Amino acid sequence: MQKYTTRDFDRDFPTDDACLEFLFRQRWPEGVHCPKCQKVTSHYRITSRPCYSCASCGSHVYPMVGTIFAGTRFSNLRLWFKAVAYMAVTRCGISSRQLSRDLGVGVKTGWRMFHQIRKALAEDEGKLSGDVEVDATYFGGKARNMHMAKRKQLGGRGTAGKTPLLGMVERNGRVRGMIIPAENTPTVEAEIQANIERGTAVLTDGHASYDGLKALGYQHEAVQHSQGIYVLGKDIHTNSIEGFWSQLKRSIDGSYHHVTTHHLQKYVDEYSFRYSHRNDEQNMFWLMMERVISQAS
Repeated sequence: MQKYTTRDFDRDFPTDDACLEFLFRQRWPEGVHCPKCQKVTSHYRITSRPCYSCASCGSHVYPMVGTIFAGTRFSNLRLWFKAVAYMAVTRCGISSRQLSRDLGVGVKTGWRMFHQIRKALAEDEGKLSGDVEVDATYFGGKARNMHMAKRKQLGGRGTAGKTPLLGMVERNGRVRGMIIPAENTPTVEAEIQANIERGTAVLTDGHASYDGLKALGYQHEAVQHSQGIYVLGKDIHTNSIEGFWSQLKRSIDGSYHHVTTHHLQKYVDEYSFRYSHRNDEQNMFWLMMERVISQAS
């Protein structure tokens, strides 16, 4: 993947006007279809406003409307682009507090920008195929670190009080992760059917929630971790999805320290995006910008 430095950013987006021009070209690469003229017409920039006007009838289009940049002042548009750049150049993410300090904005402003960008990175186009590894994990603090009263309230150790997550990854391809209510058969089977093509080779551990996958039309192979078996043959394992979970947890622990269940899915979506595009030649900044703009309504 190509690098994208602060020098590159300053060259490409020196002003808010340059950012608006980029947004306009990306949203309408083949020209704007004017609703009044009922055809594609040439548009020119209105210098006093963040909009473009039709050369034939004078109607306006606003590139920021319908994007995550809507509702912000035009003079802050470059700050939004810079926020995407700061989030893109870090491998393990950047906290909203650090983003606020780097941008020179308030904590609440930085937090809002942070989550708006992250929310736009969610990808769910098309079902996974090929060889797909599936594994569940639990997100949360360790029972031994909890206050005794909290531990007794949860009634146990291990996964008590933690948030269950289900992950699926194509070998050398995309990854998808989601919060689930529980790691049980109905939930797991419903998510697999919604996200993986029928007939796909699904590789899991020996959890009982995967036992019915063959009856659902999947080629199912399992490695029995409980018996100390982690690889069968050359390629039956769940190392890829377990590696993703490990990277996600280390990144969250190192950069954010604590994430609430309410916002956890956004963090999973961001790191899923990073993982799915890890082998792309295009740098992460342009990938993120394309994704943010593609979400425009």
